[in-house]
Amino acid sequence: MWRDSKNNSRPEKNQINSSRWRLVVAIIFLLLGALIYKLFLLQIRQCDFYTALAASQQQISGQLAPERGQIFFTETVNGQEKLYPVATNKDFALLYAVPKDVIDPADLAEKFYEFFDRPLLEEELKAQGSSTPLIATTTKEKTLADYLKRLDKPGDVYEPLENKKLDKTVLLKLFAFLSSSTSTPLTAEDLEIKGEKVFYKNVGDADNPAQEVRIPGIGFRSEKMRYYPENEIGAHLLGFVSYADNDSQGKYGLEEFFNDELFGQYGSLKSEKGGQSDMLIVNDREYVKPVDGADLVLTIDRNVQFVACEKLQAAVEKHDADGGSVIVMDPKTGALIAMCSVPDFDPNNYKNVADIGDYNNPTLLYQYEPGSVFKVVTMSIAIDQGKVNPATTYYDEGQIMINGWPKPIKNSDFSTHGPHGLVDMNAVLENSLNTGAIFAMRQVGPKVFADYVHNYGFGERTGVELGAESPGNIGNLLGNKVKEIDAATASFGQGIAVTPLQMIMPYQAIANRGILMKPYVVKAIIKNGQREEILPKQVRQVISGKTADTVAAMLVNVVERGHSKRAYIEGYYIGGKTGTAQVAAAGGYSTDNYIHTFIGIAPINEPVFVMLTKIDNPKDVDFAEGSVVPLWKDIADFMLKYYRVPKTRTN
Repeated sequence: MWRDSKNNSRPEKNQINSSRWRLVVAIIFLLLGALIYKLFLLQIRQCDFYTALAASQQQISGQLAPERGQIFFTETVNGQEKLYPVATNKDFALLYAVPKDVIDPADLAEKFYEFFDRPLLEEELKAQGSSTPLIATTTKEKTLADYLKRLDKPGDVYEPLENKKLDKTVLLKLFAFLSSSTSTPLTAEDLEIKGEKVFYKNVGDADNPAQEVRIPGIGFRSEKMRYYPENEIGAHLLGFVSYADNDSQGKYGLEEFFNDELFGQYGSLKSEKGGQSDMLIVNDREYVKPVDGADLVLTIDRNVQFVACEKLQAAVEKHDADGGSVIVMDPKTGALIAMCSVPDFDPNNYKNVADIGDYNNPTLLYQYEPGSVFKVVTMSIAIDQGKVNPATTYYDEGQIMINGWPKPIKNSDFSTHGPHGLVDMNAVLENSLNTGAIFAMRQVGPKVFADYVHNYGFGERTGVELGAESPGNIGNLLGNKVKEIDAATASFGQGIAVTPLQMIMPYQAIANRGILMKPYVVKAIIKNGQREEILPKQVRQVISGKTADTVAAMLVNVVERGHSKRAYIEGYYIGGKTGTAQVAAAGGYSTDNYIHTFIGIAPINEPVFVMLTKIDNPKDVDFAEGSVVPLWKDIADFMLKYYRVPKTRTN
């Protein structure tokens, strides 16, 4: 029985085989399912990934950079326009170090200091009138430490040397300096550049090639970069181009405002690789040509710009001033003929500034209370409304009380002259009387006065194509009800803030028979060989032509008999007005900080230009007549001769 029971519990051989086959089949199905799922992932879900991976192994692709457009100043010779590039592109050598190959980092750092930094330091100390050894020693130690941070890195294979963008001539001088010895002195003329290597010149032949000049641990690569041939001239107009993350971007001025147009469009190249990694299959390549940037042709006259900037720099230095600006404009079109400010900067070496605020264009961005140059605006409003004329009189007591203001408003000469008595409107401008400006404002009323001020463009940006621009501030003249005290102080240029460009515009309108033009600096854009002219734009008629002519004649009297006599130029009728403005300070106005402005029109009978000259905080003169008027005359005298403006005055 036991035997029978045991035999019955043992599985049949066929049953065992059947179970094994089922297991094998199940495993096969699972493997097939996994394989199908993997194929689904590879061919469907991850198709793009592996296609891109294969392409990266079999294709070469990359962006092709366009060439940045140029910017030109202009000059007209015998009726023909000549273009002068002031922002262009040039091949530079970008210096770098391979620290692992540097033999003696301290010695190389010392040589870099001697070549790059010592001459600049000596020049700077000389300009400051200082020869303090301590300053030179401290600066040298810091400079050497900065070099060693990059050169003394064993094992490092690449270190860019900041600010070492070298002209090819300077590069040859550097290699000659680093390679020279007492026994074999070298000069740049002994060397030449081939590709991205330096060789001894006129050495070698077909059998013995020229020997390369090797500086262990130092190399360079060539790259086309932005170059400004005129250095500081026009820096605030142009801005600069910065390079970061393998990309270039315009910063400030025209470079930023027109960055997209100047940059152009990237191209691309995609080509198959051959069996060898450096072999290209040319026939199957995809090539998209880069589109070079557009060129800008400016309204700026090269010669006028040079003279204006040089004379401004000299005037700022002469008067030990904090800074200054010049704007020259064609009154008929609004075209800017010249624009410059001090302090400025060299866009080729834009990082070498003590204050990044130097990048800002003061004629557009910095606001100030203009002072007495604004009285011309006030007078034009009252005359345009028919409330006064040049012969209208009032009695000047030297000071005046305004409702709601606790103390009298005085003329600037009250302490020395006292009352002027019965005077007309010509005398108001000639003697720059605050009480007369208030009188003229009162004839039209604060609200009408404020509306005209706004129509002249104050309180809003002019829209000139130069980037960041301040709207100024006439907030106290806005709204339905304007306080008399706010209108009274504004009538002689206090309590409001304007930019120099805004301040020249009413004079432009007066010189253009009352028509306000939009200021502009780009006269043409050249793209793909096609030139598109930029036409002048009229903003609005602010005052009548008759009013403009009347005010212009009054401005001549200011030059003939008033505070602007030094603007007189023999043979021409010149019109203009000075302003000596106090600088606002906490609790009132500074007693020792003034801004001098003069705006003039020449010649008044057929205006060729209107010009603003401004000097900030001159230390040696108290009034604008002694600082900005002579500056204006120097530039104006050059321009009248340069443009060959005929003399129309015999006395």
